[in-house]
Amino acid sequence: MATSKVPAADQTLAILAHLAAQRGPVPAATIAQALELPRSTVYHLLAVMQERGFVVHLPEERRYGLGIAAFELSSGFSRQQPLARLGGPLVAGLVDRIGESGHLAVLHGRDVLYLVEERAPRRPSLVTDVGVRLPAHLTATGRAMLAALPPAQLRALYPDRAAFAWRGAPSDAGEWRYGRLKQVLQRVRETGWAGEDGEVTEGLASVGAVVLDHVGWPAAAIAVTYRGDSDAAAHPEEIAAAVRSAAAELSRRIGAAR
Repeated sequence: MATSKVPAADQTLAILAHLAAQRGPVPAATIAQALELPRSTVYHLLAVMQERGFVVHLPEERRYGLGIAAFELSSGFSRQQPLARLGGPLVAGLVDRIGESGHLAVLHGRDVLYLVEERAPRRPSLVTDVGVRLPAHLTATGRAMLAALPPAQLRALYPDRAAFAWRGAPSDAGEWRYGRLKQVLQRVRETGWAGEDGEVTEGLASVGAVVLDHVGWPAAAIAVTYRGDSDAAAHPEEIAAAVRSAAAELSRRIGAAR
């Protein structure tokens, strides 16, 4: 856990974020191990969050999950759409400059959820429409955000090979495992941008960059998608530079640390 002037608040938010990333309720001990927190601290914070409705306790299963108050927060986000409002013009400007389709997505568990989709004229149709979810490890936006997660959080998201959903050919279904994911994400950290080529849609490639919030957490990612046989495909670094610039500006707009 990062140091904080208000550690209890930081730990509470970390627990909520961890619960939101799971496929279902989890034991308190699992939360404590994943976040490297004392069990007593986790139990105390869970009790407070349970009282306020942010967490529900399933005594028969000895597990904890998100409560109705957490759902209300997500509903409020959907109504306000601050990332879409702030990021939409940036994505539109990016598309105008480079002439390729762009989008903005957020991480939701092991999926990415697309909030903004801006189509360039005379470009192929995409599956990344607003509201669509795709496996994060296959997408440029997802890889950009996953690379910014702490190791414990990343491991909690992908505890085993069953966690890797696959959209590609059956012959490739067994290739994804945690070790491969770590290698892909290390490359993202080294270059500052993520890429994928034909892993979401055959014949299309994407580059993406992470949008960080004020504590350095991956709040979103911006990406551009283009044909794999286009001129853009020959120079992905140039596209990536424009995408990184847009992502950095959105980071600034949402109050990222300088």
